[in-house]
Amino acid sequence: TDQCTGLQGFLIFHSFGGGTGSGFTSLLMERLSVDYGKKSKLEFAIYPAPQPYNSILTTHTTLEHSDCAFMVDNEAIYDICRRNLDIERPTYTNLNRLIGQIVSSITASLRFDGALNVDLTEFQTNLVPYPRIHFPLVTYSPIISAEKAYHEQLACFEPSNQMVKCDPRHGKYMACCMLYRGDVVPKDVNAAIANIKTKRSIQFVDWCPTGFKVGINYQPPTVVPGGDLAKVQRAVCMLSNTTAIAEAWARLDHKFDLMYAKRAFVHWYVGEGMEEGEFSEAREDLAALEKDYEEVGTESVEDEEEGEEY
Repeated sequence: TDQCTGLQGFLIFHSFGGGTGSGFTSLLMERLSVDYGKKSKLEFAIYPAPQPYNSILTTHTTLEHSDCAFMVDNEAIYDICRRNLDIERPTYTNLNRLIGQIVSSITASLRFDGALNVDLTEFQTNLVPYPRIHFPLVTYSPIISAEKAYHEQLACFEPSNQMVKCDPRHGKYMACCMLYRGDVVPKDVNAAIANIKTKRSIQFVDWCPTGFKVGINYQPPTVVPGGDLAKVQRAVCMLSNTTAIAEAWARLDHKFDLMYAKRAFVHWYVGEGMEEGEFSEAREDLAALEKDYEEVGTESVEDEEEGEEY
């Protein structure tokens, strides 16, 4: 940081599982909050299928230290590699290349010129209506192998292109950030958004009806040499803050409850110096987070106005 002329913030890449991904990151984020309290902290977190203890403990600890967390679900990425890229047995390299493409889209505006550029602080401003509700769903399109390149379509609202398994049709959108790359002009983007808004399946919360933020960057998506993705002229990465992501928390909480009811593996954590009370504290925080998402989805403008009159 001492070498930076204008430090905007930190990008933290970690997994929710494992001691390093969960424990060390939690400690690191706490330190960053103390030393660089005003700087943005954006997380890219890998959400594992197993390991509910580590996932819930790290979410609880980092919740107040992270400004925006982009979650990537291992299972969803595997499925995309198998289904869209025809890779029978995806390796970590395949998965990481796909994640790399998403991170590249999110940070492209910091690195290249474009008509509408988005910086780190703008992500927070546009995507995070309340401090705790800061887990946007990431969708990337087109995800096609070189053989399928001619079928190009910008299918951002397809659940199959999402990086976390949940169904946005069951939730409501609070904000939507579309980051385009390549030969895209604002006129076409506006037409596409107008078209999206007419579709009934995409519901916004009634306290934020407009909800779209657009970034356009002229640098087309770059492909990794020997990579799995086709070279395309234009692509879009959508970051949407939707109440549907609560499904991912519910899945995690359920797994946690099954194990914690029998106190399975708890002795390992306690043996390393943790208090057993930290488990229930973390679990309660996640229950509160689920509740927050539920309330944000149901809360309407009328309710707020009525409340103010009393």
